[in-house]
Amino acid sequence: MLTSEDKYLARIIFRNRLLESDGNSFEHLFTTIMNYAEPEFKQIKPWGKIGDRKNDGYIKTKGIYYQVYAPEDLRSNYPDMVKKLKDDFSGLLANWSQINEFYFLVNDKFKGVNAEAEKIMNQLITNNNLSKGGIITASFLEEKLFSLSDDQIKVVIGIIPDPSKIKLEYNTLNEVISHIMELSLEQAHVSEILMPDWDEKIKFNQLSSATAHLLNNGYFQINNLQKYLDNNSQFLADDLRDKMNEIYIYEKSKHTGDELFWAIVNKASPKNISSYQSAVIVIMAKYFEACDIFERPDGVENDTSH
Repeated sequence: MLTSEDKYLARIIFRNRLLESDGNSFEHLFTTIMNYAEPEFKQIKPWGKIGDRKNDGYIKTKGIYYQVYAPEDLRSNYPDMVKKLKDDFSGLLANWSQINEFYFLVNDKFKGVNAEAEKIMNQLITNNNLSKGGIITASFLEEKLFSLSDDQIKVVIGIIPDPSKIKLEYNTLNEVISHIMELSLEQAHVSEILMPDWDEKIKFNQLSSATAHLLNNGYFQINNLQKYLDNNSQFLADDLRDKMNEIYIYEKSKHTGDELFWAIVNKASPKNISSYQSAVIVIMAKYFEACDIFERPDGVENDTSH
């Protein structure tokens, strides 16, 4: 059985492969995973002059169609991406029947896609009365990968190094902390943030006004944190949540109030330096609101189902 550490290493290997995959190599990765994840999935290979008729793979019984786009540099190819999206869908309509869902898979290399492309895709879905559809990205493949059995993950990834035999200092928590530390606080975003009403929870957990102030400051980066989590698979978000909950459960047996707050900060921080601690507090603000850390005033035990 793959442990959390095994899966984190598998994720690093998979992400590196995605970052290096363009064109056919990315499409091959997509079809390999989909063949395991969806038993009825069928790959459509280009054939002579007729090509693949704008269908890289589909689930016929459900009417779900996929088209793949993986240029070397997506950001400099957005006009081409929009054109390909329109042309591929038009070709799909002309050559295939019973189209219920259409997905345009883009190797965004975990950076997100242009809002204009999303707008056009939504128009295609609405104008053609599709039940579902959308632009899906690298995080979709990562999500599918970790929905597979351990043996299937190993087939896709290959050999996963034994965590006990290497010095593993980089984990999900450290990855997110490093990302937050690189962010700048944008004034426009701050004005748009609706601060949570968590005064009752602050009092219930015996936290001081100074600690509440720190949590409020951390919350200003919530949108940037959530954007990063959204551009990655659910594995990252779940593992981050579980690690913070694990630290909380461990420390609450020894501390309460502000002492508990700082015990979590120090336990989660790779270094006892303010920049690291500030990044941890951003993460804590997210999970404080979601009730994955600290107790809810209604007395219901925290869980990790958020």
